Amino acid sequence: MAVNQGYELPCDRNLELVWERLDLVGEGLADEHELTCPHCRTARESLLALREATAELVLQTEQPPPDLAGRIMSAVRAEVRRGQMLSLPTTEAGVVEVSEQAVAVVLRYAADAVGGVRARRCRVRTVGLGDAGESLVEVELTLAVSVRASGGSTMLDLVRTRVSAAAAARVGLRLVKLDLLVDDIYEVEE
Repeated sequence: MAVNQGYELPCDRNLELVWERLDLVGEGLADEHELTCPHCRTARESLLALREATAELVLQTEQPPPDLAGRIMSAVRAEVRRGQMLSLPTTEAGVVEVSEQAVAVVLRYAADAVGGVRARRCRVRTVGLGDAGESLVEVELTLAVSVRASGGSTMLDLVRTRVSAAAAARVGLRLVKLDLLVDDIYEVEE
């Protein structure tokens, strides 16, 4: 099953490879990179959750709502769009830009790294340029949290800290506003 061909994680590993090696890693046959890379670990956790949810859906006998296909296609189209380009600060001559979609991926991975949290939709909007030439952005990040997660506001504070740090350190953007919206809960089997 093709996952997202051509998509590379921040560690330069292809997401398709992470998908293909899910079972091998689960059987203890991980390579050195897979044992230590937080990006691959987060991707594996998300892919395992996707595989589990898909398996549950296959077992359901309920008919989907009539507008489900339209809603899914709207979400897919929204993800495919690159979005606006954001200017990044640089010490070199010229302009460096990154798409809003690429920024959203980095910010979702930062949120996913917090235990008990799964990032969902991420909207990035440019609101201006800072003194150092960096884009000033507002972000709305929708989350699902584990029903067993504890420390609600503390957990959200950690998400806020990690997402803000990732925006600055990994991308070079300054967040002027970060809205975290919890719109779902999920159950984790032990």
